[in-house]
Amino acid sequence: MSETRLKTEELMDRLFEEQNLRRFFSQEAENLILPTFSEYLQAMCRQRIEVPEHIISRANIDKSYGHQLFSGRRNPSRDTVIQLAFGFGMDVGDAQEMLRIARKSPLYPRVRRDTAIIYCLHNHISLIDTQIILDDLDLPVLGSERKSD
Repeated sequence: MSETRLKTEELMDRLFEEQNLRRFFSQEAENLILPTFSEYLQAMCRQRIEVPEHIISRANIDKSYGHQLFSGRRNPSRDTVIQLAFGFGMDVGDAQEMLRIARKSPLYPRVRRDTAIIYCLHNHISLIDTQIILDDLDLPVLGSERKSD
C-alpha cells in the first residue's frame, strides 16, 4: 500500500526496543493502521491498472457480491479472499498479505488444502485449474465454504 509505511519486521523491532507502550502507539500511529478490505481492493486495482469487473470475473465470484466486497458493504470469507488473490494473479506473498488485510488466517503449508493452494499460487496456475487440482485431491474446492460475513 503506502511506500512510507514500515515493514512489519521493522515495526516489530521497534516494538521490542520500546520501553513505553503509550509512546510506541503515539510514535507509530500511522504504521499501526490497516486499510479496510475494500480500500485494499481498490488500491490493488489502481496499482495493477485493473477494473473490479475483471478481477471479480477471474475470481469466479458472483458479480453483485463482488461489487459489494469492493464497496465495503460485505465482508469476504477466507475462500473468497483466496479467489480474489487468483483474480488479481497474485503470488503467495501477496495472497498472504490480502488474507492479513481481510483479517483471515494465512495459508499454512501443513494443511493439505492450503498446501495445494500455495502450490497453485506459486506456479501461477489459474483458478479453474486450481479447482480441478483440489477436486482431484479430494479436497474442498474454493467457494465450497461460502460467504461467512
